[in-house]
Amino acid sequence: MTSARAATPSATVFGHPAGLYTLFFAEMWERFSYYGMRALLIFYMTKGFLGYGDNTAYGVYGAYTALVYATPFIGGMLADRLLGPRRAIILGGLLMMAGEFVLMVPEELPFYLALGLLIIGNGFFKPNISTIVGGLYPEGNTKRDGGFTIFYMGINLGAAMSPLLCAYIGETYGWEYGFGLAGLGMMFGLITFVAPRGLARMAILLGAIGGAVAMALVTDNSYQLIANLFVGVALVVAAIVAFIAITRGGVPDGAGAPKDPARLEALGLPGMKTQSTAYYLGLIAVVLLFQNIIVPGSVEGWIILAVGLAAVALPWVSAKNAVYITSAAAVPVVAILVQHSSAAGVLLVVLGFIALGSLVLEAVRSDKVERERLYVVLILMFFSMLFWSFFEQAGSSVNNFTDRNVDRVAESRVITQADVGTTVTMRVLPKDDDPAHADMPLLGPEQLGYPQDGKVFTMDQLTELRKVAKEGPAPAAEGAGEAAPPAGDTAAAGADAAPTPGSAKPDVPAITPAIAKAQEEHIFEWKVAPEHVGMGVALASEEIPASVFQAANPIYIVIFGLFFTALWGFLGKRGLEPSTPVKFALGLVQLALGFGAFWYGAEQAGDGGMVWLGWLLLGYLLHTTGELCLSPVGLSMVVRLSPKRIVSTVMGAWFLATAFSQVLGSVIASLTGVVTEEGAAQVIPPPQETVGVYGYVFGTIGIVAAGAAVVLFALAPLLKKWMHEDVVLTDPEPEASAE
Repeated sequence: MTSARAATPSATVFGHPAGLYTLFFAEMWERFSYYGMRALLIFYMTKGFLGYGDNTAYGVYGAYTALVYATPFIGGMLADRLLGPRRAIILGGLLMMAGEFVLMVPEELPFYLALGLLIIGNGFFKPNISTIVGGLYPEGNTKRDGGFTIFYMGINLGAAMSPLLCAYIGETYGWEYGFGLAGLGMMFGLITFVAPRGLARMAILLGAIGGAVAMALVTDNSYQLIANLFVGVALVVAAIVAFIAITRGGVPDGAGAPKDPARLEALGLPGMKTQSTAYYLGLIAVVLLFQNIIVPGSVEGWIILAVGLAAVALPWVSAKNAVYITSAAAVPVVAILVQHSSAAGVLLVVLGFIALGSLVLEAVRSDKVERERLYVVLILMFFSMLFWSFFEQAGSSVNNFTDRNVDRVAESRVITQADVGTTVTMRVLPKDDDPAHADMPLLGPEQLGYPQDGKVFTMDQLTELRKVAKEGPAPAAEGAGEAAPPAGDTAAAGADAAPTPGSAKPDVPAITPAIAKAQEEHIFEWKVAPEHVGMGVALASEEIPASVFQAANPIYIVIFGLFFTALWGFLGKRGLEPSTPVKFALGLVQLALGFGAFWYGAEQAGDGGMVWLGWLLLGYLLHTTGELCLSPVGLSMVVRLSPKRIVSTVMGAWFLATAFSQVLGSVIASLTGVVTEEGAAQVIPPPQETVGVYGYVFGTIGIVAAGAAVVLFALAPLLKKWMHEDVVLTDPEPEASAE
């Protein structure tokens, strides 16, 4: 009987199995979908129709991301014991695609149901596609780590595309378009995975060309355009390679098959036949019908959707189909858990104990080789959790550090003693929003922390000025002769929708005359005083948005991923390749050095508290090279060292550890909290006051990461011995079916 993990392709591309490149594109589009949705989620909750306050939004976001990494443990077990990885991937992709499209409905109930669909779908998809990648390589093949690095580049190509497309389109043209684009990305990934080779090749080329053209057209910001063009070129090159790979064979037919197909037939589940592919494509059509025809939020729309899904699902309505029925029932349960984040935390702890207990029990029952290999997996799982809890600061504390303390504007000149007593007129809005003042310098981070009109100029005031300049005085309601709110009234001006009770953000201190000037003329007149000497004045070019730097890590991976693939292959041929534990330790060292760059940049900040952009980019680069030494190698290690009967279960536990790192990472990020209370307002202090806080925390993280690396270097010889790399275990034949 063909094993799900033993399928060996007959063709290779650049020395790796042809099926790797098909899986590369399937995973790339899935990550595009996930990161595109995640980039919009906080903004959707705080600035969209929900109107949540920060704390509520962070609670929902934390519960969602934790459960996203927790459910792969369950999805891995179901794939190992029943479904097989291939069927689990298809089911998970369909659920996630449906979740993205349901997010387009601006109502609270569909919002939480959509998050439930995404969480359950990710649980089926995420651990099992990595399992199939590992199964493409024979036991003992030294190219597996390099193959996982190529696969990892697909993950990060999707992650690089999503903030440049989904987030931009969602914030610029409407949330529903951003979520819909993420759903279309998931659809392309599914077609790549399940469709016949001709259709899959067409989907790869059309998706790549469409994505590249869209990235070239969606922005005219010169800085972002450079990043967009680079990612677009990488996407087209990857599509050409994948097209060639599918022509040579693609994923082998037996890859991802269930270990006991007879058991599935006994349960009445559909077999892996052409009819199944037609079924899946039919369900895709139903979801697309919902997206394009049904009026969002209408009662008729929900009735049509329910009838359509029931018609498609009718062949599966059977008491025997416990997996699918349970998965459907779990969606509203998970939706409730997301809405009540404390309950999600309890579930995560319970799942963690179950996962750890089951793996320890499995190790105790196994023979010496399997037992010691599982010990290695568990130990490296701990160090991986530590790595990611630090690394994930990129989306929280490092992101705020970038926004508040990194100099993202090029200077045209510096204020000198000769300027004292003069006025520098600056524009408040970007050039696209205010072309009449395009030649003026931009008011921005260069001015933060300097006094003006008796107040220290802060991020809150800069945000307020830009807001009122863009939105102008709020118009009176139609038919009601209500006057516009006074200048500086941030509670009323420009709100998307009335926030829920208790969630409205308090007013920030405003420079009232400046607010009025910004509303009417879109300019700010900066009065130069002696204390401003040394302050920079921006060029007329744009400020680089802080969010753009979220693409730095995945872009670095796309650039350096092939280098690491070649490096491991080069060293492997000469018997010099470091062991997996040593690679993990090297990853932690580079992570420590990256935080050291952030710390040193903070220490070298100028009088205004602003950090040179190069330190941020260097830190991201070191984090990325550390990630390339750990993450793809970790995926390969799980497949290589886990007993074949539970490989997807162990992969799920690997992602469950990442869920814990999300929780730990949020605790670490809270140590950088710098918001202060001034009366009823929450105010971000000036850069001079925040830079030291960030520097201290980042320096401490660097020291702890370096210490963990030293411990792992010391353990490496023992762990290498326990890996038993000279032993090849065979996959046992499944037991006979009960029938």
